[in-house]
Amino acid sequence: MNAMRTRTFGRLGWHVSDIGHGLWGAGGWTGSDDDESVAAMTRAMALGCTFFDTALAYGQGKSEQLLARALAEFTSSSVQGLRGEPLRIATKIPPKNQKWPASATSTLDEVFPADHIRACTETSLRNLGLACVDLQQFHVWSDTWAGDDRWQRAADDLKREGLVRAVGISVNRWEPTNVIKALRTGVVDSVQVVYNLFDQSAADELFPICRELGVAVIVRVPFDEGSLTGTLTADMTWPEGDFRNVYFPPEKLCEACRRVDLVREDLPAGMSMPELALRFVLSNQDVTTIIPGMRRPRHVDANLAASDAGSLPPALLERLKRHRWERT
Repeated sequence: MNAMRTRTFGRLGWHVSDIGHGLWGAGGWTGSDDDESVAAMTRAMALGCTFFDTALAYGQGKSEQLLARALAEFTSSSVQGLRGEPLRIATKIPPKNQKWPASATSTLDEVFPADHIRACTETSLRNLGLACVDLQQFHVWSDTWAGDDRWQRAADDLKREGLVRAVGISVNRWEPTNVIKALRTGVVDSVQVVYNLFDQSAADELFPICRELGVAVIVRVPFDEGSLTGTLTADMTWPEGDFRNVYFPPEKLCEACRRVDLVREDLPAGMSMPELALRFVLSNQDVTTIIPGMRRPRHVDANLAASDAGSLPPALLERLKRHRWERT
């Protein structure tokens, strides 16, 4: 593949690869192998991927620690990346009450008190082996807290003290507008949101506001937790405790497989389902970077190649928009 393409990270002006690396799976999904996960990260770095997204909650710090291993191995090796851009590391603060997603009935004190914000950031920095993290994100959100300046002051303190360079919010699934008040405070530099062939609603209101305010857009779940890779079957199950058992109960899994079959009818000859899914997201210029999970080097090679392929033809994009699936 050729050198990856970059996009500007909102008003911060960073240049990041348009396909980043999501590390949730490395932190504890069944079937993960730590050495292979680290190898996938270093492979991505060597190919020009410059944006890595983890979280303190992924394996209770395990994902961050694996990324620290990869950073050490990459910087100490003779392997050189394909671009001269710095690696950008993003992590997240878990809710103190451990409720996923956030509820509008929870108070800020229950979810993100100032001492919790600081303690989690310091723990993440130790896990990552860093003195400063590029992007610290609130892992859940409710805009009922937007006007409370305590979270704003806590975020500004982290920036001022040099512990973080930027602050973002990861939006609850299927609630893309439940962050707009927070964005208008001017404190938030990026928003992380679900956007894919099925879940297209973020483009309706959120993306235009991010464009207006210079807020970077990080897209997660481009493969709809695996359905849009085209590899799931209606009778598939996962080991006990795997998140996918919750996301894909039998009736939803059957419906997802049915809808994927319809997407296949629009799949151009010679193109894989994962490539189609990634390039659909990349075709929206409001998107800054995508963070697919990549636990194996071969997945890195396949997914990063979509960057070089670029946007999809307009006629195909219009057909694909018909696959929008409204879910709650």
